[in-house]
Amino acid sequence: MDERQRALDAAHTASLAFLDSLVDRPVWPRVGIDHMIDVFGGDLPDEGMDAATLVTDLAERAGPGLVAIPGGRFFGFVIGGTLPAALAADWLVSTWDQNSGSSTLTPATVALERVAGEWVCDLLGLPAGAAVGWVTGAQVSNVVCLASGQHAVLRRAGWDITVQGLRGAPSVRFVVGADRHGSIDRAARFCGIGSAEFTVVPSDDQGRMLPTALEDALAGDRGIPTIICLQAGEVHTGAFDPFGELIEIARRLANVWVHIDGAFGLWAAASDDLRELTLGMEGADSWTTDAHKTLNVPYDCGIAVVRDPADAIAMFRTGGDYLMFTSLDPWDVNPELSRRARGVPAWAALRALGRRGVGGLVDRLHRNALRLAAGLRDIPGVSIVNDVPYTQVMFRLDTDEATQALGAAILVEGTAALTGAQWRGAAALRCSMSSWATTFDDVDLTVAAIGRLVTGMR
Repeated sequence: MDERQRALDAAHTASLAFLDSLVDRPVWPRVGIDHMIDVFGGDLPDEGMDAATLVTDLAERAGPGLVAIPGGRFFGFVIGGTLPAALAADWLVSTWDQNSGSSTLTPATVALERVAGEWVCDLLGLPAGAAVGWVTGAQVSNVVCLASGQHAVLRRAGWDITVQGLRGAPSVRFVVGADRHGSIDRAARFCGIGSAEFTVVPSDDQGRMLPTALEDALAGDRGIPTIICLQAGEVHTGAFDPFGELIEIARRLANVWVHIDGAFGLWAAASDDLRELTLGMEGADSWTTDAHKTLNVPYDCGIAVVRDPADAIAMFRTGGDYLMFTSLDPWDVNPELSRRARGVPAWAALRALGRRGVGGLVDRLHRNALRLAAGLRDIPGVSIVNDVPYTQVMFRLDTDEATQALGAAILVEGTAALTGAQWRGAAALRCSMSSWATTFDDVDLTVAAIGRLVTGMR
């Protein structure tokens, strides 16, 4: 057995040991970054180390700083688990070591990604033939979509930013909702659009953009190059913008690009029961989602969908006489040249689940959210803040101080992990049901733990 085989065997053994530990492993860190730097730090040794020994040692020393995110009771942020087929396929991606920017160089992995993109568009009701870029996550997907949109609306106005740059370009009206995700602001910044340039449209008590407010915001010159950002799944409430009404209003403009940030919410379209939340979203020009979240594949699997491939190609196609081009290569529609085949785990997850399985996964996440909300409502002093239309549950106690104290106590107690929020000026706690591994038992254990903590705070 050569060094490579022994190292892979060591990694396999350590991986299985970690998965076996999830039942008892803390769901929130019990050591801090300084401790882990001490564990791994110091001067780089002069001599090397056997690969298999290194992998075993690495896994053992990392253990105290690893938390049970892949388990059933991590509800913080919006973090999915990893489906078995996706995890195993991700191992293959690293083993194959294919540079998946070029379909000429790596036809197998590019074909898998292309098919996965077609399946995603079909499942979510997005246009067949749209460009699908596999990027690192929803943040970069938003950058890709907004950069494509900015180039498109300026080109229609007679300005090519790939040639002329942004200095002296016509102004672009950038319209966002009051409860947009912060990644939209960051993506706009990467595109050279500052927050002082935003047109912010008010939203309702659940975070949905108000159609009448959008009409007011767009009043006046209807020829201004305009980008409008809508949202599928508000990160705290799970609410969806009313796409049909909003996009109809947007299309009254002469030069507009509509983008939908649906990092976790776009997947509602795969469910027969939840699809109505996404009605009308197919009328947009670009869409952001993240397979790591609701689809439950490993990190590094964002998806940028652009209706007309020509718009993505115009912004991102590169040059270089040593590169090999076909009619549409992955490097034509996203910012990277060299990259791993990050879409392959998504292909594996989709194929393992099938159409019904994807819809069933989304339905199960929603049922878990409803069960959690019902259990929390039965705890005296707990109020549910949102309507729970999808996978997010937000709740609070009577005061900000009590709510924040409860959040800290939950993390110390260790049954589950969730994160805090501010909603309409008040402190809240939020749970995101994002993992395939979460069961009703996990939900009930979480409710029971929170109930004990609330009782002890009285």
